[in-house]
Amino acid sequence: MADQSCRTIPAEGRKRQWKWRFCYIPTLVLCVLTMGCAVSLTPATVSPAPTRSSENLMVEDAHLFLMWRGADRHAPLLLWLHGGPGGAERPLFRYFNSDLEDHFVVAYWDQRGAGRSFDPQADPQRLTIARHLADLDVIVDHLRQSLSQEKIALIGHSWGAALGLLYTQSHPDKVSALMAVNPLVSTRKAQHAQYDFVLNKALRCKDDNVLIRLRSIGPPPHKRATQALEVEKLADRYGGVFHNKPDYTWVTVRAILSGLVTPWELPGFIRANNLSLEAMNDELLGLDLPHSVPRINVPVFFFLGRHDRHLGATVAATYFRALQAPIKQLIWFEESAHNIPFEEPDLFNVNVLNALQEIGIAEVKTCR
Repeated sequence: MADQSCRTIPAEGRKRQWKWRFCYIPTLVLCVLTMGCAVSLTPATVSPAPTRSSENLMVEDAHLFLMWRGADRHAPLLLWLHGGPGGAERPLFRYFNSDLEDHFVVAYWDQRGAGRSFDPQADPQRLTIARHLADLDVIVDHLRQSLSQEKIALIGHSWGAALGLLYTQSHPDKVSALMAVNPLVSTRKAQHAQYDFVLNKALRCKDDNVLIRLRSIGPPPHKRATQALEVEKLADRYGGVFHNKPDYTWVTVRAILSGLVTPWELPGFIRANNLSLEAMNDELLGLDLPHSVPRINVPVFFFLGRHDRHLGATVAATYFRALQAPIKQLIWFEESAHNIPFEEPDLFNVNVLNALQEIGIAEVKTCR
């Protein structure tokens, strides 16, 4: 009998394609969060006042796109930090996880060099970790001032989680909680784990084509971002990037018709992602959070996909055990790989609410 673990996931018809980085364009599919209890994050005496904004902030000669949406402007602030670098996941977060806007003021920021913040004429040498951290501080202060809130909760995916951990270490006075979703912990360790996963799968499945491609790419560390992306695509064939995938064409059309992204934006999103990855590749190879961020002084939640072989769930779990924090919790998602918000959106949204409720940011009302 054939080894069922050797089956690859075909390009069409797999649940959840697209990945906007440290990955390659995760996809866009609608989720509806069904709950038996209403969740209220604001005092009963405050009347709900919806809030929405879209703007471009001028920060060190770059226009940074920022939007926020919320059913109640007095609800706690939650800022998404997308992956990549350069992978603007804003359309994905709004498509899959917009239910969070019913309970928070959710802010979406396209980082420098990504999405609607991408400037093809900009100097790619400006894309550094330090520059992203400085940009994030401007965004956080702008949101706190605009919405009259002292602190903000950060939720980061992949590279965005690394950015959030680095930022929170330096600015615990501005952050109420940090949620790290399949975080990039150590680029070198992640590359080795992903390469070994693909190699072992290919050997066991006698997949000569994959073995030939791996030999052509060479083992990590990868000096070019294109090499890392090639290995990532191979890992995705074996379910290490997405455990479940929707129909790529259908969800793209739905996203466009919903107004979350325009057709003419998509090529720029892809170009921005590739450019950022290449520009920051050398610096990212030196990223090692166990060494640089051994402790943060705010509550931290790690959301890890059991099947994540892109950045290595075990790499992140090992870091979580060593990380010091006043409150910390690790939550596993058994049916997800690297893209939990898009693979198990209902469960993900509920866990975000539950996590913040547990530390007093969210207030749960009695079921009716």
